[in-house]
Amino acid sequence: MNFTRRSFIKTAGAATLASVIPTTNILSAESPWVANSNTLKIGLIGCGGRGTGAAMEALNADENVVLVAMADAFADQIESSLKTIKEKFPQKVKIANKFVGFDAYQKLVDSDVDVVLLAAPPAFRPSHLEAAVNAGKHIFCEKPFAVDGPGLRRVIMAAQKAREKSISLVCGFCWRYHQPKRETFNRVLDGQIGTILSAEATYDTGELWFKERKNSWTDMEFKLRNWLYYNWLSGDHIVEQAIHSIDMLQWGMGDVLPVRVVGTGGRQKRTDPKYGNVYDHFSVVYEYASGAKAYMRCRQQNNTTPAYGVEFVGNEGRCLVDCRTGEHSIIGKNPWKYSDETKFTDDQAYKSKTVSRGMYQAEHDELFASIRNNSPINDGEWATRSNLLALAGRMSAYSGQAISLEQALCSTEKFFPDDITFDTKYDLPIAIPGETSFK
Repeated sequence: MNFTRRSFIKTAGAATLASVIPTTNILSAESPWVANSNTLKIGLIGCGGRGTGAAMEALNADENVVLVAMADAFADQIESSLKTIKEKFPQKVKIANKFVGFDAYQKLVDSDVDVVLLAAPPAFRPSHLEAAVNAGKHIFCEKPFAVDGPGLRRVIMAAQKAREKSISLVCGFCWRYHQPKRETFNRVLDGQIGTILSAEATYDTGELWFKERKNSWTDMEFKLRNWLYYNWLSGDHIVEQAIHSIDMLQWGMGDVLPVRVVGTGGRQKRTDPKYGNVYDHFSVVYEYASGAKAYMRCRQQNNTTPAYGVEFVGNEGRCLVDCRTGEHSIIGKNPWKYSDETKFTDDQAYKSKTVSRGMYQAEHDELFASIRNNSPINDGEWATRSNLLALAGRMSAYSGQAISLEQALCSTEKFFPDDITFDTKYDLPIAIPGETSFK
């Protein structure tokens, strides 16, 4: 495939936001359910915490939905997830198949399901997405979508194929489904702060979970259960976690791709071998053809000041979005502040009888409404751009070199091996800026 920046922009098209309004009411977890010809059958691939949450949100999105199949590399993950889901939706869990192993995803998409939820570690996403699209299933696909350039190109092609087949594809950039941010970014895109001159995005947080090794685990099982810490499984935390801030940055910039990326990063605090080969901090500058620059910073270090949000500075004002405090405001020529946000805990979101049910639920509300209304959603166009920016930031930081978006998209470096087993021995060295080459 001959990918260039120009052809990528041409094939991706203009970014659009989902606008389908749910037509179904909320179903109480205690309501009786009876299968019929209109029942939508769900299959879950990847039964960790995010997959479990996605399954419950999917069951809560439509009155006539049932979970019938689950797939994961580990049987214990399936059982733990199933127990949690059953506690919330005992009437809507009708498991016919549990698939275990590296080929479990293919068995699930080949089974009698209508909608698949893709929530396995990111490295598996290209294969899982391709299989789901080829099988004609509607899809919820968690972010990120690829850990390297070759994988992202596969996702781009799968998303285009989904559009051609009228398959709904909703991606897990949850802030795009958050009503306060929709209203805020619409105002930025409408010119309320004028021409954007600069922007800043942050995702500074503490360290995440770690699972201690058991004697029965092989080296590959240990790494799979701690996939966050291996860039060939997660993409590193700029791709796996901070991509949310990068996506908001892209959103505010009108989903226009920058022309040049300069990044840095490293490991200062998480130097123990148990943290695999990932960095604990990144800093990236995205340079746009307009002359605007966007500054992105992220870190995962305990006992440090947190920050999570985006800020845009225009020639007529400034927009601030703070994901920690809930602030959504514009200062300057056209001042504005969002003040009607309804906040939910996860449990309240499931039980709420209101239309505004939080961003995670909104993703599934709009997905299932699009299926019912025969009005397919496809988030692939703008979502793959955000993934590309995250990859480009990591590539520049790892190599210490300035790179273009075309170079990032056309990168030949393949992180994830084609075939693995639990006995596979595989790893990649820790990147050293100035020594690690860009490929």
